[in-house]
Amino acid sequence: MKVNKAIIGVIFFCIFSCGHGNAQTISKDELIFLTSQWKGERFADGRPKIPDDLLIRARNIGLDDAWTVLKNFGYLNQFEGGWKMVNDSTPVIGRAVTAMYLPSRPDVEKNIKERGLKEGRKGSTNAWLIDMLTKGDVYVADGFGKIAGGTLIGSTLGNSIYSKSGNGVVFNGSARDLAGLSEIKGFNAFVRDFHPSFLEGMVLMGLNTPIRIGNAIVLPGDLVIAGREGVLFIPAQLADQVITTSEFVTLKDKFGFEMVKTNKYSTGQIDSQWTDDIKQIFLKWLSQHPELGKMNKEKLEEIMSKRTW
Repeated sequence: MKVNKAIIGVIFFCIFSCGHGNAQTISKDELIFLTSQWKGERFADGRPKIPDDLLIRARNIGLDDAWTVLKNFGYLNQFEGGWKMVNDSTPVIGRAVTAMYLPSRPDVEKNIKERGLKEGRKGSTNAWLIDMLTKGDVYVADGFGKIAGGTLIGSTLGNSIYSKSGNGVVFNGSARDLAGLSEIKGFNAFVRDFHPSFLEGMVLMGLNTPIRIGNAIVLPGDLVIAGREGVLFIPAQLADQVITTSEFVTLKDKFGFEMVKTNKYSTGQIDSQWTDDIKQIFLKWLSQHPELGKMNKEKLEEIMSKRTW
């Protein structure tokens, strides 16, 4: 059987590169390197810190629109569907904090737990990431799709997570105690399934490290947008542009519906590159609807020139 040398290297690095007191299994320098296109504020561990106002704005954009913008930028591996949820009507939106699990192996698990004890970590390894959470974070974990014995949280940890982050979770794995999780107002979990078993046969191999969630790649600090369609992971450096463009698409659609309905413009005119006349009518229309936000001519020209929507 062929063994992927890159995977072995990653596992070796994850096991041996974490110093005492360090909450991640890649160095701060490595995390900054991997997210080097992000030019904004960072957390102490190097994770990109998307501003809170962007997280608020992200709640009002369409996941489909955001996906289209990412696709047009060439980011083709940022979406994953096929989830079960605690609450179908509660989105999960925030900054990713990541965990990677693998099938357990006694010697590796012993080493990791002993190191965790020396670092002052408490409880089972699936709770270690919870201590790292801040408001607006999303616990994103690759539990390699395990269902029975892959229950990364129940209602106790669910309450702890929501208390720390004010947010939910995305697990490529399972959760237990659906009834108890359902009682946490504002919380949601995107999981592969629910199961009554306790966590077993899994070992934590990475904290704050790049992970795979199905067909998607996730880096610490990515903007997570999880809704009924599925989960989208937006690179931090693109969050502002994806949100701004998606907001414009929403405005464009509202404007277009009204223009087509009143026969002022055809669908073809609205869906193609706008003339100066349409741009002026749009800006006038927007000024008459201040509840929808503001936009000047320069910003409109910038968005339309990039045509990433």
